[in-house]
Amino acid sequence: MAKLLLEIVTPTERIFSGEVEDVVVPGVEGELGILPEHCPLLTQIAPGELRYRQEGKENRLAVGEGFVEVTRTQVSILTDLAINEADIDEQQVEEAIRRAEAALREPYIGGEDLAFVQANLEKSFAQLRVKRRRTH
Repeated sequence: MAKLLLEIVTPTERIFSGEVEDVVVPGVEGELGILPEHCPLLTQIAPGELRYRQEGKENRLAVGEGFVEVTRTQVSILTDLAINEADIDEQQVEEAIRRAEAALREPYIGGEDLAFVQANLEKSFAQLRVKRRRTH
């Protein structure tokens, strides 16, 4: 069976590199399923759940904003956040959501601060969805 080389990279580290059967990424216009021999493309990803299957086992990560480049044999993902499901601390994520929601209620917030808080809130919600999918 044909395989894809999947590479997931953040600004600080390579999160994953290996052969997989398929990949599903959270695109800005919805989920994008990628199989070997997929047509080449470059598109933006949104905070959400990234899934890939390796040796028949499905793996899940929470990812932030970024880009995916697809060739017939490789999927390269550059994102500002990539956390394996097992490494997500639900309590810490819930606290981050509370802090972000409190910051959004402040009357002085705007501009870059507002964009930063909203982006962090989206990433926190993505982590929570990935973590709770299996535990609840």
